[in-house]
Amino acid sequence: MIIPVNKPSGYTSHDIVAGIRRAIGGKIKIGHTGTLDPMCTGVLPVLTNNYTKLADFFPSNKAYVCKICLGIETDTEDITGNIVAQKYVDITENEFKTVLCSFSGDIMQIPPMYSSVKKNGVPLYKLARRGLQIEREPRKITVYDIKYNGIAKEANSYYFTIYCSTGTYIRTICADIGKKLGCGACMSSLQRIISNGISIENCYDYDSILVLAENGMLDSVAIPFEKAFSHLKKITIPKNGEKYYLNGGTISFERISESTIPDSDYIACSENGTILGLARANKELFVKSLWNK
Repeated sequence: MIIPVNKPSGYTSHDIVAGIRRAIGGKIKIGHTGTLDPMCTGVLPVLTNNYTKLADFFPSNKAYVCKICLGIETDTEDITGNIVAQKYVDITENEFKTVLCSFSGDIMQIPPMYSSVKKNGVPLYKLARRGLQIEREPRKITVYDIKYNGIAKEANSYYFTIYCSTGTYIRTICADIGKKLGCGACMSSLQRIISNGISIENCYDYDSILVLAENGMLDSVAIPFEKAFSHLKKITIPKNGEKYYLNGGTISFERISESTIPDSDYIACSENGTILGLARANKELFVKSLWNK
């Protein structure tokens, strides 16, 4: 199943998964896509059983609504961290909007020390907790769109919405905005509104998910496979090739009725339209099973 959870603040992504596992009862394979920090809320797709193998095949782009606080810098780049600097803020709304809009397109971003990025096999956050600061290699991220949403009620705070590639640290975007403005900044709240093709409008609050899990009714809110992978085109596996597909074998392009493109993924269907799973076309002009239901 693909369970669309609206994660509340104060829980780790692991907490959400563990809670649903307990509510279901018994042994079950369960995981999630796209970790959210405890303070963050919003879309957290939870996968069960065979669906846990699908994490890498979802659409990767994400969107967030963020609140930024100017004038405060912390060691974690968000409001939960230790304050390392405070500065007087003399920034107009138009100045903020101008700098905000400059953070679009391809950006080289240095991941924060408090992150799961690894250095020599060790997560950076473990080094940060020991008081260590090490040099990090910048990584290319893409901000597809960034929109100003208005002034927040808290002093020197604004809202914005950002559409970005996976691997983007929004708190680092906030810290970099603060540096560009010259007053420093940190992230004070974050809600993920789109993740892996799932929007916040299609998610259910955590407590409701637990009740449904306890009563064996998670199917009623699960996202259908075809909807979750609607970004992929379909191909038809010939009836005499289904056995090869289901056993992880390959089928030549010439046996597929639809045109296929190398290095592309597809929803694989039987001749009667039944969804079999996912397939990938390779450069050798074969289609190989990636995952099947």
